[in-house]
Order: sequence, then structure tokens, then C-alpha cells
Amino acid sequence: MTTAQDTEGRPVLRTDYQRSIATYWNNEKNPVNLRLGEVDGLYHHHYGIGDYDPAVLEVPADRRDEAVIAEMHRLETAQADVLLDNLGDILPGDRLLDAGCGRGGTSIMANERFGCRVDGVSISEKQVQFANAQAHKRGVDDKVKYHLRNMLDTRFETGSMKAAWNNESTMYVDLFELFAEHARQIAPGGRYVTITGCYNDVTGGRSRAVSQIDQHYICNIHPRSEYFKALATNDFVPINVIDLTAATIPYWELRAKSSVATGIEDAFLTAYREGSFHYLLIAADRV
Repeated sequence: MTTAQDTEGRPVLRTDYQRSIATYWNNEKNPVNLRLGEVDGLYHHHYGIGDYDPAVLEVPADRRDEAVIAEMHRLETAQADVLLDNLGDILPGDRLLDAGCGRGGTSIMANERFGCRVDGVSISEKQVQFANAQAHKRGVDDKVKYHLRNMLDTRFETGSMKAAWNNESTMYVDLFELFAEHARQIAPGGRYVTITGCYNDVTGGRSRAVSQIDQHYICNIHPRSEYFKALATNDFVPINVIDLTAATIPYWELRAKSSVATGIEDAFLTAYREGSFHYLLIAADRV
């Protein structure tokens, strides 16, 4: 199990659970993320939204897999674009934080769109190394940097960020701790955005399908209400909430038919269709 330290020799991981998560992502070689990233060198660690082009399923067999992979990558890039659309007015002199950055794709897109500095943090050494190599390859490593740090204790200066986001990375941490750290590092008037899956606590606790997703990714999916409680506790006021559940179902339908299906696709589709699982974007202002 990993015992990661940051560049100053301080321990990054606090608990055995965090060490198990870091080990999982250090050893992960999921072909979904890698195959899709190979399309244009933009490596994401999240899912997609929007309708897919059904013509990709009619492409001749020898080129069909390539067409399906490219279409799935288009949908996951569209998801990151929606997140960035909700960050508010960002200027080239601002600084942004990608908390739980994975292999760094959203950070690269943010730099391309706003021209500003972006810092990403992950507790996975392999992800940080990979993401920094991609930033260097693209010639943006002077503006986009990835750090081996814990999103619950990033050690960035107080009020140093204009905005921050979690793109499908909140289900590994306590939301009250996470938003307290975001409230510390985002300047008043700044913006926080998350896109996340959460279970519908209006209809009860975790469904069987949601529990299957938890087990597959060794995560802890939160109830929907907990996001709003934790935001309010930490001086964030939601200004936009978008239910992306219907928009993400086509991605999962296409992925279930792809060569990179992992077997978890049925659990996502069941949970979304039965209403026990929501895919939300929440944008909130720091007050």
C-alpha cells in the first residue's frame, strides 16, 4: 500500500481508506480512460453527456471500434465543457484548482479556454506523473501543474483560487471537510462547481445498483441532500443546479456496446432509469 509524500516530504494520505484509494488508482490501467484519451491526447477521468451519433454503430466492422471510441471521447469532452461553462468570468491572471484531477484533461481544457494558471491535485502518484507529462507534451506546463496532494488539505494559500471544481471526485471524501478546504482556498466572490453522481435520498437509501457502483469503484456515493448541507455549512450559495441524468444515459448505452465495457454499465443504466441515482452539476458562489 502506498505511503505517498508531497515535494516537501509531508505525508499526503491520512487514513487506510485513502491509502487503498491511492493504491487502486496507481495500479489502474482502465482501457476506457486510456483508449478514449488516445483520440486526441486529452485524458479525462469522468463520463460523458449528450446524444451519440447512431451512425457510429453502422460503421464497417473493421473501423467500428475506432468510431465508437471517438464518439465516447466527444461526449466526455462535452461534459467537461459544461463544467467550464459554469465557472463564471475567469481572466488570464486568475488561478484555478482541479481537485481530484485524474489524468488532467479538464485542467488542460480550462487553460486553453481561459489562458490562466491551473493547479490539479491527486493522491495518485501515477496520475500526477501522467498528467504532468501531458502538460509538458502540450507545452503548457508553465501554466498547468499537477501536485501529489490531498484535496482535503491542499496547502495552497488561503484565498488564492478564483474558482475550483471536482469532476466526479467527491465520492471519495467527506463533503463537509472538502467544502471547508474549498472555502479556505477560494476567494470570496469566487466559484465552486462539481459534477457528480449522487443517490436520491428522497426515495430512500442506496439502491442495489448504487451499491454495486460503490463496490466497483470502492467509493462512497453521497446522498443528494448532503451536497447542499455541506455547501451551506461552508459559506457556499448554490446559483445553478443542472440535472444531467437524462443527458448521460446515451453515453452509458453506447459504452455498453463498446469494446471497453467493464460490466458496470448495467448498474449505471439501472440506477439512472429507476431514479435512484442522479447525475448533477452544482455551481455555488463563495460568500
